[in-house]
Amino acid sequence: MGSNCSKSDPDYDALEKERQKLLLAKQRQRARANAAGKIQAWWRGTLVRRTLLVAALRAWMIQIWWRTLTWRCVRKHHQALLKTYIIQEQAAVKLQSWVRMWQCHQRYCQMSNAVCILQAPNCCFDFQTNDVLQPQYKGTSNQLEFHIEILSV
Repeated sequence: MGSNCSKSDPDYDALEKERQKLLLAKQRQRARANAAGKIQAWWRGTLVRRTLLVAALRAWMIQIWWRTLTWRCVRKHHQALLKTYIIQEQAAVKLQSWVRMWQCHQRYCQMSNAVCILQAPNCCFDFQTNDVLQPQYKGTSNQLEFHIEILSV
């Protein structure tokens, strides 16, 4: 009877308990292995995400540096253009003022010559004494006008 064990046999119960313990130990071992695998996967994911974050931050810093560099270059270029524009504008204004001054001087010289001709000796012109010579002055912003009416009797 040593080789056949029945279910009511105490050896069978001990073997069954031992088998149950081994099975439970294997299940616990698998659960621990699964848990360790999950923890390892989580940790690897955390490391990868951290590495990607560091890489993204470094790329962002490089982009900020590059944008700042290009912005400074553009600003310097704009400043140079603005300086050139200001110099040209000031030169144009100065040239316009010189031309206007020259035109005024020319008109003044013409008027001065006209007055000198009118102030010639009395023998050239014979006027009556009751204000026959009536000068009229009219000044506009663009041109100085000088009208003289000479009436002879």
